[in-house]
Amino acid sequence: MMTPEKEAFIGSLHDDGVTDPRVLDVMARIPRERFVEPQLAHRAYDNLPLPIACEQTISQPSVVGRMTQELALDSRMKVLEVGAGSGYQTAILASLCRRVYALERHATLAEQARSRLAALDITNVILTHGDGSEGWPLHAPFDRILVAAAAEDPPRPLLDQLKVGGIMILPIGEEGSIQQLIKVTRGVKEFTYHELISVRFVPLLHGFR
Repeated sequence: MMTPEKEAFIGSLHDDGVTDPRVLDVMARIPRERFVEPQLAHRAYDNLPLPIACEQTISQPSVVGRMTQELALDSRMKVLEVGAGSGYQTAILASLCRRVYALERHATLAEQARSRLAALDITNVILTHGDGSEGWPLHAPFDRILVAAAAEDPPRPLLDQLKVGGIMILPIGEEGSIQQLIKVTRGVKEFTYHELISVRFVPLLHGFR
């Protein structure tokens, strides 16, 4: 049974548009407190972004849920995640697809995320320290791509690494301004774009630390 805290958490996600039962079930099971700073564990189930190491944030849970829901994942899919951060979104993706290839530009965050995923016995993730703006050509093409950092335009390398029929979810806009979460679908000859919700993410930067 869920605790009252978890019930309230899932209710807030549903109120914010996360309605896919599979996504809600996974978000009820993944312990978000394991992915936040220890001093903020008591706020893990608030529907808020929280600061993590390297001056980054763990995204607001309802945004995590909406991004996951829009990917329409199934257990056969191969997913690229750009910006693994604390590993929370990674854990949710891994519960809904065959394999996650995750990139994180901050070495400290990459190591912490790997440790957290291992502690939860999540074994279908390959997470590395690298430049997410270039994607991961070695393992392309991907059925789905999720980008947890904002670009002014969808990066060409990521578009090129998306399968025909594939979906990419990413925020578009400038740092410090309201951005739009975009759903990109690759067709045989062209890409289609659909605006979802307003969001605020850190910028997608080249290189890694």
